[in-house]
Amino acid sequence: MTHVIIQSCCNDAACVPVCPVDCIHPAPGEPGYATAEMLYIDPESCVDCGACVEVCPVDAIQMDTELTGPSKTYIDLNALHFADHTYPDRYAMPPGTAAVRAERGPLRVAIVGAGPAGMYAAESLSSRRDIAVQIDIFERLPTPWGLARAGIAPDHQSTKRVVEQFERTAARPGIRFVFDTLVGQNPTVEWLTDRYHAVLYSVGASADRRLGVPGEDLPGSHSAAEFVGWYNGHPDHAHHEFDLTGERAVVVGNGNVALDVARILVSGVDRLRTTDIADHALEALASSRIEEVVVVGRRGPAQASFTTPELLEIGKLPGIDALADPAQVDLDPATSAQLQGNPDALVRFKLAVVAGYATAERTPGNRAIRLRFLSSPTAVLGTDRVKGIRLAHNELVPADGGGARAVATEGWEDLACGLVLRSVGYQGGPVPGVPFDMPTATIPNVGGRVVDARTLRPITGAYTAGWIKRGPSGVVGTNKTCAAETCDAIVDDFVDGVLPDPVVPLDEVKPESGFGWAGWLAIDRFERALDAGASRPRVKVVDRKRLVELATAANLSEARTAMR
Repeated sequence: MTHVIIQSCCNDAACVPVCPVDCIHPAPGEPGYATAEMLYIDPESCVDCGACVEVCPVDAIQMDTELTGPSKTYIDLNALHFADHTYPDRYAMPPGTAAVRAERGPLRVAIVGAGPAGMYAAESLSSRRDIAVQIDIFERLPTPWGLARAGIAPDHQSTKRVVEQFERTAARPGIRFVFDTLVGQNPTVEWLTDRYHAVLYSVGASADRRLGVPGEDLPGSHSAAEFVGWYNGHPDHAHHEFDLTGERAVVVGNGNVALDVARILVSGVDRLRTTDIADHALEALASSRIEEVVVVGRRGPAQASFTTPELLEIGKLPGIDALADPAQVDLDPATSAQLQGNPDALVRFKLAVVAGYATAERTPGNRAIRLRFLSSPTAVLGTDRVKGIRLAHNELVPADGGGARAVATEGWEDLACGLVLRSVGYQGGPVPGVPFDMPTATIPNVGGRVVDARTLRPITGAYTAGWIKRGPSGVVGTNKTCAAETCDAIVDDFVDGVLPDPVVPLDEVKPESGFGWAGWLAIDRFERALDAGASRPRVKVVDRKRLVELATAANLSEARTAMR
């Protein structure tokens, strides 16, 4: 079987870079691409991996066996195109590369972290045709996918479909997994260095930034990272408890996570019952008394970092009012000057959306998300628990280098609330034995090559990708180009002879702890079966000990079967 592009192809070529065998043409930069009425898939080289189907924005790619009637014409059309056209191999090896590979054997890479950055790195390396690669992925949790499993909001199931792409990558030959193992302790960095040409650290940024104000540690004040992990069933956060008995909650921050948190707090549980939200969170939210969530940002709506889709979504939720203060929508002089110098149509669109929320009124019986701008928390109020938050009123002034910055005025107010969630950014933490830059909370690097923080000299064989490489920025897909840059550096260094051969033979690379892919598949099957026949995609197991028990039982069963 092969995939076929039909006439509705949009030619945006998103399918080209994800194809592991380079069978989609004409690609950007190739003759005929600019004038081609559609793209074509070579039936002789297509391996039916499905990667192109996932990224096609117009659903123009189908299996040849699914085509009926006139659509079958496209099977012949794709074949005819390649009968008349030939294309160079994008993965052709530079002169001498084959000799280097033949002399040294396969490139062995350890990837630390099975989140999006790690999986995109595995995809990038395993897709290459210019070099053979053996990949081992080490993950500290008993489950893979990182924030794709435990960070994306449960009511965004379509976004979580990126996991399907990761699953296809995981099934490729030459990729192995070791779950429930903490790199830096067991195994150590030295253990990995002895066994692999390259070690790629993609451990993410799971810690939260603090507000640095009095009362921040009162009961009822939490990080958004804890709350997100709690409702997503992350084993590190499943034990947390959140007081949902008050009528108002305050979320400090103006990013997508802040809007995710606000949305989950006020969403009806009937809407959440069809998702993979953790059972304990669903039960707690069912009895929640929160009627309003105030989302606080220190600057104005033009500077808010949440994306347009997230902003639009809160205005379409059933039974929920999206509100804003009309006085905070008016453009200040600094923002007006910024937009005049850079008339960003998208910013103006977001301003128009917020202006629409500013004209809305509270509907009796509805819950509400209220966007509050030009405000900075100066204290969390209360004695034995959170009773409110003190907000300083800000104004925007021109910033050095352009843009606008917030400056506190003499105005302030106290806002009563029973729950405060700070969503002011994530930050990474150090891996024992790996350089770490405290000010940026990242692994210091140049183009993905880890460097000594003081001398900036590369650390041979050490690489990084994802948030721990560049800081917590971008969306899930942003990690793809980030990982590809790092993987290109690894291959270049291998081919150039920069990476010494491992001292331990490949057949002796056996971790002392953890479990493999079969263990995760057992967990996956168990979670999906827990809600068999219902509308939920899975019921997550949130206890780490139970997860390991499920996986270990699967590994023992697999071992016994192999011995028979």
